[in-house]
Amino acid sequence: MSIENRAEAIIDLSAIEKNVKHLMAHSSAPALAVVKANAYGHGLVAVARTAVKAGASWLGVALLEEALTLRAARIKAPILSWLTPISDDFAAAIKNNIDLAIPSVAHLKEVIAEAKSLQLTARVHLEVDTGMTRGGALYEWDELVAEAKKAEVAGVIKVVGVWSHFARADEPGHEFNDLQLSNFEKALEVAKQVGLNPEIKHMSNSAATLRNPKAKYDLVRLGIAMYGLSPDVNTMGDSKGLGLIPALTLRAKLHLVKDVPAGSKVGYGGTAEVKTDTKIGVVAMGYADGVPRNADSSAGVLVGNKMSPIIGRVSMDQFVVDLGKESQARAGDWAYLIGGVIGSDKGDSYTSDTCYTADSWAGACGTINYEIVTRIGPRVKRIYLD
Repeated sequence: MSIENRAEAIIDLSAIEKNVKHLMAHSSAPALAVVKANAYGHGLVAVARTAVKAGASWLGVALLEEALTLRAARIKAPILSWLTPISDDFAAAIKNNIDLAIPSVAHLKEVIAEAKSLQLTARVHLEVDTGMTRGGALYEWDELVAEAKKAEVAGVIKVVGVWSHFARADEPGHEFNDLQLSNFEKALEVAKQVGLNPEIKHMSNSAATLRNPKAKYDLVRLGIAMYGLSPDVNTMGDSKGLGLIPALTLRAKLHLVKDVPAGSKVGYGGTAEVKTDTKIGVVAMGYADGVPRNADSSAGVLVGNKMSPIIGRVSMDQFVVDLGKESQARAGDWAYLIGGVIGSDKGDSYTSDTCYTADSWAGACGTINYEIVTRIGPRVKRIYLD
């Protein structure tokens, strides 16, 4: 007897491949595919391989363990890891030819010490804070580039890149983007004055790749758009308008379908009440799987051809939807939380009037599509289409 999955995230790898090619067509610069956070919930190794196949020259991750997982999977493309606390295993990074982002003099000194002990050259990208006030060197930028130059002359490190990150690239035309670019140029000039000549300067994320040609430099970093999602539906439009194909379909089984009378209270706290006699469905997925507990009734599932809204609070392993009195749904049917068209050859993209999307779920939870897809938990089986 075969056992079907309770919940599935179906990843259309051909959609990711098409998105990478589409984004690369916006720039003459090579591309770095951002696959951090389990490739935004889509699956680290499978997506990394697809991105490289599509033409991405680099891979980018936040955590060193993500980079090491890619190396263990025999992926040989250059990898940049940019969230590496001083306590990280820099020796493993150096031995596995993983590029490290350096946001401070303290980080640089630790990497230098490991490289010296190994008698190997560490590959680094110096990170400058151009206005986001998060990662990167600010007041100590001059000291950082000077120390990096000394270490490079000694053969201990190779300064492969200098980079920064936009705070408001998803607001095309905002003056703060120009300010950050100006600050980046000043930082590059400081690096040049001490004799550093990095082969790669990079600042562009998905939004900048699509809308800010001034930010291309030597490498563009493809993040959320690679997965077919808009960096911001309010300021940049939806996936279809940007020429992107959402790669993820999320579905779970209907655990139970039953008739309930008008006036029935639903879920913990009895926060919702059915107004008329209806049929409810219990979806076998909850906040332990990444479904936000605060989702309101503007989110829900597609069962058959009918969009059925959430009613009541999302529980740890399940939530309830109002199927409607005339529904023919049965226990064991698939309920589609995101999408409903499986395979990019079945349609250009999902639209909010035909099914629920990562964007509609984000709206229902007061968050962004990034959070919706990246929080999909490990209990949800990933299925890959190619």
